[in-house]
Amino acid sequence: MDKLDQEVRNCLEVIKKGGIILYPTDTVWGIGCDATNADAIDKVYQLKKREESKALICLVSNFKMLEQYVEEVPEMAYDILKYTKKPTTVIYDKPIRIAENLIGKDDTLGIRVVRDTFCSELIKKMRRPLVSTSANISGEPTPQSFDQISPQILKGVDYVVNLQRSKKSPKPSAIIRLSNDGQVSVIRK
Repeated sequence: MDKLDQEVRNCLEVIKKGGIILYPTDTVWGIGCDATNADAIDKVYQLKKREESKALICLVSNFKMLEQYVEEVPEMAYDILKYTKKPTTVIYDKPIRIAENLIGKDDTLGIRVVRDTFCSELIKKMRRPLVSTSANISGEPTPQSFDQISPQILKGVDYVVNLQRSKKSPKPSAIIRLSNDGQVSVIRK
């Protein structure tokens, strides 16, 4: 078994028990858990000292999984996601089959279809979305590399993935809001 497979297996064990992980994404390092487990999501909010009114995003492995967790994916989303070069999170209306405390007050949820091999493999094996939020306390700068993650975060998670620790990621994903009525807003470039 190679290192990637072992790390995926280690994460699955923790996530199945309701734990939270620290892991590399296709952008910055993230704190994550099962997006259908409200108790695990509460742990993420507590660790980040983040208000529950500030929604978190989640990651899916492909368009098929995306369609399982959003009532109606606007047609435009497929074009945007196929042609964008940069990792892009899309905020969708009416998420479904997701923990209530992950959904915004306006009944929306930010979801990113990942391109990262580790994330994709983990999500496929989980068979459900993975919460993803930057590995910092709310209000503090987003770490651009593993060595910038605070000891408080490192100690607060149940498992730290041992991959890509030297990778630098200066930017989080772009964020676009796609309403079911056809409106498009760029939240973060």
